[in-house]
Amino acid sequence: MSLKMRVGLGQFNELTDELLAFIKQMGCDDFLMNTPKLPGDKQWEYEDLAALKARADAAQLRLMALENVPIPFYDKIMLGLPGREEQLEHMTTTVRNMGRAGIPILGYHWIPNSVWRTPEPAVLRGGARGTRFELAAHDPKQLTHGRVFKHEEMWSNYCWYLERLLPVAEKANVRLALHPDDPPTGNTLGGIARICSSFEDFKRNMDTFDSPHHGLDFCMGCWSEMGGHENVMRAIRHFGGQQKIVYIHFRDVLGPVENFHETFIDCGQVDTFEVVKTLREVGFDGFMIDDHVPHVAGDSPWGHRGRAHCVGFMQALIQTVEKLHP
Repeated sequence: MSLKMRVGLGQFNELTDELLAFIKQMGCDDFLMNTPKLPGDKQWEYEDLAALKARADAAQLRLMALENVPIPFYDKIMLGLPGREEQLEHMTTTVRNMGRAGIPILGYHWIPNSVWRTPEPAVLRGGARGTRFELAAHDPKQLTHGRVFKHEEMWSNYCWYLERLLPVAEKANVRLALHPDDPPTGNTLGGIARICSSFEDFKRNMDTFDSPHHGLDFCMGCWSEMGGHENVMRAIRHFGGQQKIVYIHFRDVLGPVENFHETFIDCGQVDTFEVVKTLREVGFDGFMIDDHVPHVAGDSPWGHRGRAHCVGFMQALIQTVEKLHP
């Protein structure tokens, strides 16, 4: 199937009739699920994955990706701990089951101690709230997993995993899409080194494991945190030009990684029109989703109103670029 750059929805973990209707009402055909609530504490079974795919098909929607397995599925792999071989067996089974069910993308990260944010969200326009991160507010001596895990140790664990999982993904016809560290501090958080925090990190990751079935879950917000607009554009030109951008989290922030807050998509530090224009130029034919959105007045916990604003903004950008640059 030949598709073009387009907008989807995502970042929910249960597939309801209301959500299926909302996706269609927003003018989208694609969606992803983030850490879906499925049976199994070690792996995802084919029957459960096939049931998700069948519900999407029945609603005339495309389930394009499952983003993130639960961290306990592969925490021992990330940290190089005893038991990683068993976890690898379950992860390879999960990937094979996804391929058999016809779900083409598995988004993943290398963050065993989760996404970090600082308490008390930032106040945005009109009193909306956005998450924030202030590095100085977090104890540099804190250890989330009992000891320090250094950069080369985490890189060695990453290589051990990809050397074994990527061939399975290739045979199953499942694309692996790597998300940046969040936040991409480049050092350590909780004593664990972050190895997906810069252009150079991702170049090493992609060059070492170069395959049509391995690419980026391009989180524009994280790339913005790493170095603002120019860093985002450099990454799009390089990795997009190599057809390594699988899909996009279309969000933005204000401030550098040491002290930033998330904001509305129309007032961040990235020129979003230039982003979409360049994506078109490099031949990006994947989908972009709303990802994190500010919490606005009267919104649901998932953020229906905030997401509708972001989806409409992205759709307008794509339409404008297509008309100006046919």
